[in-house]
Amino acid sequence: MMKSVLLWLLLIPVLSLSWWFWANRRLHFHQSSRLTKRLLTLSMLVFFVGYAWVVLGRDHLITTTPPTLLLAIVLLWGLIFLPFVAMPLMTGWAFLSLMKAIFKKRRPPQTSPSRASHWSRRKWLGGMATLLPVFGTYGTALISMRQIRRFRVHEKTLIIPELPLALDGLRIAHVSDTHVGKFTTGHVIDEIIAATNQLDADLVLFTGDLIDYSLRALPEALQMMQRFRAKSGVYLVEGNHDLMDDPVAFETQVRAAGLNFLRNQAAHLQVRGVALDLLGVAWSFGAPHMAMDVAVVAALRDRAAFPILLSHHPHAFDHAVEHGIPLTLAGHTHGGQLMMSSTVGVGPAMFRYWTGLYQKAGKSLWVSNGVGNWFPIRVNAPAEIVHLTLRCA
Repeated sequence: MMKSVLLWLLLIPVLSLSWWFWANRRLHFHQSSRLTKRLLTLSMLVFFVGYAWVVLGRDHLITTTPPTLLLAIVLLWGLIFLPFVAMPLMTGWAFLSLMKAIFKKRRPPQTSPSRASHWSRRKWLGGMATLLPVFGTYGTALISMRQIRRFRVHEKTLIIPELPLALDGLRIAHVSDTHVGKFTTGHVIDEIIAATNQLDADLVLFTGDLIDYSLRALPEALQMMQRFRAKSGVYLVEGNHDLMDDPVAFETQVRAAGLNFLRNQAAHLQVRGVALDLLGVAWSFGAPHMAMDVAVVAALRDRAAFPILLSHHPHAFDHAVEHGIPLTLAGHTHGGQLMMSSTVGVGPAMFRYWTGLYQKAGKSLWVSNGVGNWFPIRVNAPAEIVHLTLRCA
Protein backbone atom coordinates (compact mmCIF):
# COMPACT_ATOMS: atom_id res chain seq x y z
CA MET A 1 0.00 0.00 0.00
CA MET A 2 2.71 2.48 1.00
CA LYS A 3 4.74 1.65 -2.12
CA SER A 4 1.74 2.32 -4.36
CA VAL A 5 1.16 5.68 -2.63
CA LEU A 6 4.80 6.68 -3.13
CA LEU A 7 4.63 5.60 -6.77
CA TRP A 8 1.57 7.76 -7.37
CA LEU A 9 3.23 10.72 -5.61
CA LEU A 10 6.07 10.41 -8.12
CA LEU A 11 3.74 9.94 -11.09
CA ILE A 12 1.50 12.94 -10.34
CA PRO A 13 4.02 15.65 -11.41
CA VAL A 14 5.22 13.58 -14.39
CA LEU A 15 1.71 12.98 -15.70
CA SER A 16 0.71 16.56 -14.95
CA LEU A 17 3.60 17.92 -17.02
CA SER A 18 2.74 15.53 -19.86
CA TRP A 19 -0.86 16.70 -19.86
CA TRP A 20 0.19 20.35 -19.65
CA PHE A 21 2.34 20.07 -22.80
CA TRP A 22 -0.42 18.17 -24.58
CA ALA A 23 -3.09 20.74 -23.60
CA ASN A 24 -0.90 23.60 -24.82
CA ARG A 25 -0.53 21.90 -28.20
CA ARG A 26 -4.28 21.32 -28.42
CA LEU A 27 -5.02 24.95 -27.58
CA HIS A 28 -2.57 26.02 -30.29
CA PHE A 29 -4.30 23.71 -32.77
CA HIS A 30 -7.70 25.13 -31.82
CA GLN A 31 -6.30 28.66 -32.23
CA SER A 32 -7.17 29.59 -28.66
CA SER A 33 -6.26 33.06 -27.44
CA ARG A 34 -2.98 33.86 -25.76
CA LEU A 35 -4.92 34.70 -22.58
CA THR A 36 -6.42 31.19 -22.52
CA LYS A 37 -2.99 29.62 -22.80
CA ARG A 38 -1.64 31.83 -20.05
CA LEU A 39 -4.53 30.93 -17.75
CA LEU A 40 -3.80 27.25 -18.37
CA THR A 41 -0.15 27.78 -17.49
CA LEU A 42 -1.04 29.78 -14.40
CA SER A 43 -3.49 27.14 -13.19
CA MET A 44 -0.87 24.42 -13.52
CA LEU A 45 1.80 26.52 -11.82
CA VAL A 46 -0.58 27.00 -8.89
CA PHE A 47 -0.99 23.23 -8.70
CA PHE A 48 2.77 22.57 -8.77
CA VAL A 49 3.40 25.16 -6.04
CA GLY A 50 0.70 23.55 -3.90
CA TYR A 51 1.96 20.05 -4.62
CA ALA A 52 5.52 20.95 -3.60
CA TRP A 53 4.18 22.68 -0.47
CA VAL A 54 2.17 19.59 0.56
CA VAL A 55 4.99 17.10 -0.09
CA LEU A 56 7.62 19.19 1.70
CA GLY A 57 5.19 19.79 4.56
CA ARG A 58 4.68 16.04 5.05
CA ASP A 59 8.45 15.69 5.40
CA HIS A 60 8.46 18.64 7.87
CA LEU A 61 10.66 20.70 5.54
CA ILE A 62 7.94 23.36 5.53
CA THR A 63 6.12 24.04 8.79
CA THR A 64 3.33 26.31 7.56
CA THR A 65 0.08 24.80 6.27
CA PRO A 66 -0.96 25.68 2.71
CA PRO A 67 -4.19 27.66 2.27
CA THR A 68 -7.27 25.44 2.37
CA LEU A 69 -8.26 26.23 -1.21
CA LEU A 70 -4.79 25.34 -2.47
CA LEU A 71 -4.91 22.02 -0.61
CA ALA A 72 -8.28 21.26 -2.19
CA ILE A 73 -6.91 22.01 -5.67
CA VAL A 74 -3.91 19.69 -5.12
CA LEU A 75 -6.04 16.78 -3.86
CA LEU A 76 -8.79 17.15 -6.44
CA TRP A 77 -6.35 17.38 -9.35
CA GLY A 78 -4.00 14.64 -8.18
CA LEU A 79 -6.63 12.10 -7.10
CA ILE A 80 -9.65 12.81 -9.33
CA PHE A 81 -9.25 15.06 -12.33
CA LEU A 82 -5.75 14.02 -13.43
CA PRO A 83 -6.30 10.22 -13.42
CA PHE A 84 -10.00 10.15 -14.35
CA VAL A 85 -10.45 13.14 -16.67
CA ALA A 86 -7.15 14.59 -17.94
CA MET A 87 -5.35 11.33 -18.74
CA PRO A 88 -8.38 9.67 -20.42
CA LEU A 89 -8.81 12.82 -22.55
CA MET A 90 -5.18 12.78 -23.60
CA THR A 91 -5.01 9.04 -24.31
CA GLY A 92 -8.40 9.12 -26.05
CA TRP A 93 -7.26 11.93 -28.33
CA ALA A 94 -4.05 10.02 -29.13
CA PHE A 95 -6.04 6.90 -30.01
CA LEU A 96 -8.47 8.81 -32.24
CA SER A 97 -5.63 10.61 -33.96
CA LEU A 98 -3.99 7.28 -34.68
CA MET A 99 -7.23 5.85 -36.06
CA LYS A 100 -7.72 8.89 -38.31
CA ALA A 101 -4.19 8.57 -39.62
CA ILE A 102 -4.76 4.91 -40.45
CA PHE A 103 -8.22 5.25 -42.04
CA LYS A 104 -7.96 8.76 -43.44
CA LYS A 105 -9.85 9.27 -46.68
CA ARG A 106 -9.38 12.12 -49.10
CA ARG A 107 -12.36 14.41 -49.37
CA PRO A 108 -12.85 17.48 -51.57
CA PRO A 109 -12.33 20.69 -49.60
CA GLN A 110 -15.45 22.52 -48.46
CA THR A 111 -15.07 26.24 -47.94
CA SER A 112 -18.67 27.31 -47.68
CA PRO A 113 -19.48 29.82 -44.90
CA SER A 114 -21.59 27.23 -43.09
CA ARG A 115 -18.67 24.78 -43.12
CA ALA A 116 -16.28 27.45 -41.86
CA SER A 117 -18.70 28.36 -39.09
CA HIS A 118 -19.05 24.71 -38.16
CA TRP A 119 -15.27 24.36 -38.05
CA SER A 120 -15.03 27.42 -35.82
CA ARG A 121 -17.51 25.89 -33.39
CA ARG A 122 -15.55 22.64 -33.43
CA LYS A 123 -12.37 24.50 -32.53
CA TRP A 124 -14.11 26.34 -29.69
CA LEU A 125 -15.63 23.15 -28.33
CA GLY A 126 -12.29 21.39 -28.69
CA GLY A 127 -10.57 24.11 -26.69
CA MET A 128 -13.21 23.90 -23.94
CA ALA A 129 -12.90 20.10 -23.81
CA THR A 130 -9.13 20.44 -23.47
CA LEU A 131 -9.58 22.70 -20.45
CA LEU A 132 -12.30 20.55 -18.85
CA PRO A 133 -9.95 19.01 -16.22
CA VAL A 134 -8.86 22.48 -15.09
CA PHE A 135 -12.43 23.80 -14.99
CA GLY A 136 -13.50 20.74 -13.02
CA THR A 137 -10.64 20.99 -10.52
CA TYR A 138 -10.99 24.68 -9.73
CA GLY A 139 -14.79 24.67 -9.81
CA THR A 140 -15.06 21.70 -7.46
CA ALA A 141 -12.43 23.21 -5.16
CA LEU A 142 -14.51 26.38 -4.81
CA ILE A 143 -17.64 24.35 -4.07
CA SER A 144 -15.76 22.30 -1.46
CA MET A 145 -14.89 25.39 0.57
CA ARG A 146 -18.48 25.53 1.81
CA GLN A 147 -18.96 21.78 2.10
CA ILE A 148 -16.00 21.05 4.36
CA ARG A 149 -17.51 23.26 7.06
CA ARG A 150 -20.85 21.47 7.08
CA PHE A 151 -22.00 18.44 9.06
CA ARG A 152 -25.23 17.04 10.37
CA VAL A 153 -26.33 15.52 13.68
CA HIS A 154 -27.73 12.13 12.69
CA GLU A 155 -30.31 10.88 15.22
CA LYS A 156 -30.86 7.12 15.28
CA THR A 157 -32.53 4.65 17.64
CA LEU A 158 -31.01 1.15 17.76
CA ILE A 159 -32.84 -1.89 19.08
CA ILE A 160 -30.33 -4.04 21.00
CA PRO A 161 -32.06 -7.17 22.35
CA GLU A 162 -29.22 -7.91 24.80
CA LEU A 163 -29.27 -4.41 26.31
CA PRO A 164 -29.93 -4.48 30.09
CA LEU A 165 -33.25 -2.90 31.01
CA ALA A 166 -31.52 -0.28 33.16
CA LEU A 167 -29.60 0.91 30.05
CA ASP A 168 -32.74 1.33 27.96
CA GLY A 169 -32.52 4.83 26.49
CA LEU A 170 -28.72 5.03 26.81
CA ARG A 171 -27.54 7.84 24.54
CA ILE A 172 -24.19 7.82 22.73
CA ALA A 173 -22.57 10.66 20.80
CA HIS A 174 -20.57 8.76 18.20
CA VAL A 175 -17.85 11.05 16.84
CA SER A 176 -15.32 9.86 14.29
CA ASP A 177 -12.77 10.93 11.69
CA THR A 178 -12.36 14.58 12.63
CA HIS A 179 -9.01 14.68 10.76
CA VAL A 180 -7.95 17.77 12.67
CA GLY A 181 -5.40 19.55 10.49
CA LYS A 182 -5.74 20.83 6.97
CA PHE A 183 -9.54 21.04 6.64
CA THR A 184 -10.80 20.64 10.24
CA THR A 185 -9.48 23.43 12.39
CA GLY A 186 -10.45 26.58 14.27
CA HIS A 187 -14.12 27.52 13.93
CA VAL A 188 -15.10 24.10 12.55
CA ILE A 189 -13.78 22.40 15.70
CA ASP A 190 -15.74 24.81 17.90
CA GLU A 191 -18.91 23.87 16.03
CA ILE A 192 -18.19 20.13 16.43
CA ILE A 193 -17.67 20.56 20.17
CA ALA A 194 -20.83 22.64 20.59
CA ALA A 195 -22.99 20.19 18.61
CA THR A 196 -21.63 17.19 20.53
CA ASN A 197 -22.00 18.71 23.98
CA GLN A 198 -25.50 19.94 23.21
CA LEU A 199 -26.59 16.29 22.93
CA ASP A 200 -25.90 15.81 26.66
CA ALA A 201 -25.11 12.15 25.93
CA ASP A 202 -24.25 9.45 28.43
CA LEU A 203 -21.07 8.64 26.48
CA VAL A 204 -18.98 10.33 23.82
CA LEU A 205 -17.25 7.57 21.85
CA PHE A 206 -14.61 8.50 19.27
CA THR A 207 -13.64 5.87 16.68
CA GLY A 208 -10.34 7.08 15.26
CA ASP A 209 -8.59 9.47 12.87
CA LEU A 210 -8.36 12.24 15.42
CA ILE A 211 -5.75 14.04 13.30
CA ASP A 212 -5.21 14.08 9.57
CA TYR A 213 -1.56 13.03 9.59
CA SER A 214 0.76 15.59 11.23
CA LEU A 215 1.44 15.65 14.95
CA ARG A 216 1.56 19.43 14.63
CA ALA A 217 -2.25 19.29 14.68
CA LEU A 218 -2.40 17.06 17.76
CA PRO A 219 -2.46 19.81 20.46
CA GLU A 220 -5.58 21.35 18.90
CA ALA A 221 -7.13 17.89 18.54
CA LEU A 222 -6.40 17.01 22.18
CA GLN A 223 -7.99 20.25 23.35
CA MET A 224 -11.08 19.33 21.35
CA MET A 225 -11.28 15.91 23.04
CA GLN A 226 -10.82 17.50 26.47
CA ARG A 227 -13.72 19.88 25.79
CA PHE A 228 -16.20 17.10 25.00
CA ARG A 229 -18.67 16.47 27.81
CA ALA A 230 -20.62 13.28 28.63
CA LYS A 231 -22.31 12.00 31.77
CA SER A 232 -20.28 8.78 31.91
CA GLY A 233 -17.11 9.77 30.07
CA VAL A 234 -15.32 10.33 26.78
CA TYR A 235 -13.37 7.47 25.18
CA LEU A 236 -11.38 7.08 21.98
CA VAL A 237 -9.45 4.64 19.82
CA GLU A 238 -6.84 5.27 17.15
CA GLY A 239 -7.23 5.36 13.37
CA ASN A 240 -4.79 4.88 10.52
CA HIS A 241 -4.25 8.62 9.97
CA ASP A 242 -3.29 9.04 13.63
CA LEU A 243 -0.28 6.78 13.05
CA MET A 244 1.07 8.30 9.81
CA ASP A 245 3.52 10.71 11.46
CA ASP A 246 4.79 9.00 14.63
CA PRO A 247 2.63 6.28 16.26
CA VAL A 248 4.60 6.22 19.52
CA ALA A 249 4.50 9.99 19.92
CA PHE A 250 0.78 10.00 19.16
CA GLU A 251 -0.04 7.52 21.91
CA THR A 252 2.33 9.19 24.38
CA GLN A 253 0.78 12.63 23.90
CA VAL A 254 -2.81 11.35 23.99
CA ARG A 255 -2.21 9.54 27.29
CA ALA A 256 -0.32 12.53 28.71
CA ALA A 257 -3.41 14.65 28.00
CA GLY A 258 -5.36 12.47 30.43
CA LEU A 259 -7.75 11.06 27.82
CA ASN A 260 -9.39 7.64 28.02
CA PHE A 261 -7.46 6.07 25.16
CA LEU A 262 -8.17 2.39 24.48
CA ARG A 263 -5.57 0.51 22.48
CA ASN A 264 -6.41 -3.18 22.72
CA GLN A 265 -7.77 -2.38 26.14
CA ALA A 266 -11.08 -2.48 28.00
CA ALA A 267 -12.69 0.20 30.17
CA HIS A 268 -15.00 -1.17 32.87
CA LEU A 269 -17.72 1.37 33.67
CA GLN A 270 -20.77 1.70 35.86
CA VAL A 271 -23.50 3.45 33.89
CA ARG A 272 -26.87 3.92 35.58
CA GLY A 273 -25.71 1.40 38.15
CA VAL A 274 -25.08 -1.25 35.48
CA ALA A 275 -21.72 -2.69 34.37
CA LEU A 276 -20.74 -1.63 30.85
CA ASP A 277 -17.49 -2.52 29.07
CA LEU A 278 -15.93 -0.45 26.29
CA LEU A 279 -13.54 -2.58 24.22
CA GLY A 280 -11.16 -0.56 22.07
CA VAL A 281 -8.99 -2.14 19.38
CA ALA A 282 -5.83 -0.79 17.79
CA TRP A 283 -5.69 0.06 14.10
CA SER A 284 -5.01 -3.13 12.17
CA PHE A 285 -3.31 -3.31 8.77
CA GLY A 286 -4.81 -6.68 7.85
CA ALA A 287 -7.58 -9.13 8.64
CA PRO A 288 -5.42 -11.55 10.71
CA HIS A 289 -4.23 -8.74 13.00
CA MET A 290 -7.77 -7.41 13.28
CA ALA A 291 -9.07 -10.83 14.33
CA MET A 292 -6.35 -11.15 16.97
CA ASP A 293 -7.00 -7.66 18.33
CA VAL A 294 -10.73 -8.29 18.70
CA ALA A 295 -9.96 -11.60 20.41
CA VAL A 296 -7.63 -9.80 22.84
CA VAL A 297 -10.23 -7.24 23.94
CA ALA A 298 -13.03 -9.82 23.97
CA ALA A 299 -11.01 -11.80 26.52
CA LEU A 300 -10.80 -8.69 28.73
CA ARG A 301 -14.54 -8.19 29.03
CA ASP A 302 -16.53 -8.77 32.18
CA ARG A 303 -19.11 -11.39 31.25
CA ALA A 304 -21.62 -9.69 33.53
CA ALA A 305 -21.20 -6.37 31.69
CA PHE A 306 -22.81 -5.10 28.50
CA PRO A 307 -19.98 -4.71 25.93
CA ILE A 308 -19.50 -2.19 23.11
CA LEU A 309 -16.61 -2.60 20.67
CA LEU A 310 -14.87 0.53 19.35
CA SER A 311 -12.92 0.00 16.14
CA HIS A 312 -11.76 2.39 13.46
CA HIS A 313 -12.15 -0.20 10.69
CA PRO A 314 -15.73 -1.49 10.30
CA HIS A 315 -14.65 -4.99 9.22
CA ALA A 316 -13.89 -5.72 12.89
CA PHE A 317 -17.65 -6.29 13.12
CA ASP A 318 -17.28 -9.79 11.66
CA HIS A 319 -14.95 -10.77 14.50
CA ALA A 320 -17.13 -9.01 17.08
CA VAL A 321 -20.04 -11.22 15.98
CA GLU A 322 -17.87 -14.31 16.47
CA HIS A 323 -17.23 -13.23 20.07
CA GLY A 324 -20.84 -12.38 20.80
CA ILE A 325 -20.37 -8.60 21.16
CA PRO A 326 -23.80 -7.04 20.58
CA LEU A 327 -22.76 -3.56 19.38
CA THR A 328 -19.79 -2.30 17.36
CA LEU A 329 -19.09 1.34 16.48
CA ALA A 330 -16.69 2.21 13.64
CA GLY A 331 -15.67 4.92 11.18
CA HIS A 332 -12.90 5.07 8.55
CA THR A 333 -15.06 4.92 5.40
CA HIS A 334 -16.37 8.52 5.32
CA GLY A 335 -19.66 7.04 4.19
CA GLY A 336 -18.05 6.02 0.92
CA GLN A 337 -16.92 9.65 0.28
CA LEU A 338 -18.01 9.66 -3.38
CA MET A 339 -21.30 7.81 -3.88
CA MET A 340 -23.37 7.82 -7.07
CA SER A 341 -26.27 6.30 -5.11
CA SER A 342 -26.77 4.51 -1.80
CA THR A 343 -25.30 1.32 -3.28
CA VAL A 344 -22.97 2.52 -6.06
CA GLY A 345 -19.69 4.30 -5.35
CA VAL A 346 -16.40 4.15 -3.51
CA GLY A 347 -17.96 2.74 -0.31
CA PRO A 348 -19.18 -0.65 -1.56
CA ALA A 349 -16.18 -0.88 -3.91
CA MET A 350 -13.80 -0.84 -0.94
CA PHE A 351 -15.73 -2.04 2.12
CA ARG A 352 -18.29 -4.63 3.20
CA TYR A 353 -19.76 -2.04 5.57
CA TRP A 354 -19.47 1.66 4.76
CA THR A 355 -22.31 3.69 6.28
CA GLY A 356 -25.06 3.40 8.84
CA LEU A 357 -26.53 0.29 10.40
CA TYR A 358 -25.59 -3.33 9.63
CA GLN A 359 -26.88 -6.37 11.49
CA LYS A 360 -25.78 -9.99 11.53
CA ALA A 361 -26.67 -12.88 13.86
CA GLY A 362 -28.56 -10.49 16.11
CA LYS A 363 -25.52 -8.18 16.51
CA SER A 364 -25.33 -4.59 15.30
CA LEU A 365 -22.73 -2.33 13.70
CA TRP A 366 -22.98 1.41 13.19
CA VAL A 367 -20.51 2.99 10.74
CA SER A 368 -20.22 6.76 11.02
CA ASN A 369 -19.57 8.89 7.93
CA GLY A 370 -17.18 10.92 10.10
CA VAL A 371 -17.48 14.59 10.94
CA GLY A 372 -14.21 15.83 9.41
CA ASN A 373 -12.49 15.62 6.05
CA TRP A 374 -9.17 14.47 4.65
CA PHE A 375 -10.55 14.96 1.10
CA PRO A 376 -12.34 18.21 0.25
CA ILE A 377 -15.49 16.93 -1.46
CA ARG A 378 -18.22 14.46 -0.52
CA VAL A 379 -21.02 13.13 -2.72
CA ASN A 380 -24.04 11.50 -1.05
CA ALA A 381 -21.93 10.88 2.07
CA PRO A 382 -22.58 13.84 4.41
CA ALA A 383 -20.30 14.53 7.35
CA GLU A 384 -22.01 13.74 10.63
CA ILE A 385 -22.05 13.37 14.38
CA VAL A 386 -24.18 10.32 15.17
CA HIS A 387 -26.52 10.45 18.15
CA LEU A 388 -27.50 6.89 19.03
CA THR A 389 -30.25 5.99 21.48
CA LEU A 390 -30.13 2.33 22.55
CA ARG A 391 -33.37 0.48 23.29
CA CYS A 392 -34.08 -3.01 24.58
CA ALA A 393 -37.01 -3.48 22.19
